[in-house]
Amino acid sequence: MTQVVEYVKDMMDIASTYRSQGKTIGLVPTMGALHDGHLKMMKQSIEENDVTAVSIFVNPLQFGPNEDFDNYPRLFASDLEKLQQIGVDYVFHPTVEEMYPRELGMTITVGHLAQVLEGKKRPGHFDGVVTVVNKLFNIIQPTNAYFGKKDAQQLAIIEKMVEEFNHAVHIVPIDIVREVDGLAKSSRNIYLTDEERKEAVHLSKSLELAQQLYDQGERDSDVLINEITQYLQKHVSGEIVEVAIYSYPELEEQVTISGQIFISLAVKFSQARLIDNIII
Repeated sequence: MTQVVEYVKDMMDIASTYRSQGKTIGLVPTMGALHDGHLKMMKQSIEENDVTAVSIFVNPLQFGPNEDFDNYPRLFASDLEKLQQIGVDYVFHPTVEEMYPRELGMTITVGHLAQVLEGKKRPGHFDGVVTVVNKLFNIIQPTNAYFGKKDAQQLAIIEKMVEEFNHAVHIVPIDIVREVDGLAKSSRNIYLTDEERKEAVHLSKSLELAQQLYDQGERDSDVLINEITQYLQKHVSGEIVEVAIYSYPELEEQVTISGQIFISLAVKFSQARLIDNIII
């Protein structure tokens, strides 16, 4: 039976008790509206730790003024059912007032890793992400924390934060979970119309095209970006917000590709902005 914990002090006390017993704690931070990508992380945490805690908290600090904070799907009853089915031990589900009882007197600012890609399009977004993740790490002090590679920029930033702030937590990256047709699972997919849902499969197909060109020896970023863009223009009605190639995890723009890279794209449909990526 998954225990619901709503208060910071209660969650701290529970986690502290397990740590004092030498037990390992896995944490999966989420904003709810759980899908198979989340569940994959949770199942791995259950396998690898004595205790697994999942946080469900829609964090207002990571939403901009014109973003979908108020409309973000909140499906706690069905989420809790999923957690119970797979055997999660605790779900930390605080209110905004519990997490931020008063206006923050200090902030964390992410450096150059947030100046590109999603961070450039959503100023302040990653400052909000690292603030809430820092709080969660301090409240629970997990042994392992699980993050999806679909949000690869976020993953790189969290790993850097752990390194620079000396958090005693091991970050476990989890591969993207996709629908049968290749669409990356996302809580925002529910906003797609039927026609957009059919088109959205082409995000992953455009990345497969880039992988093929790379495998054939193409190392010019502009060539890959142009091929992806032209493919998407033919196959989706949404606005192509960005196609970019960066080194990973340094997130430095690549002109001529060398080393590990991250090809990222974002497409804005009528009610949903979808991202996808591939790390090569």
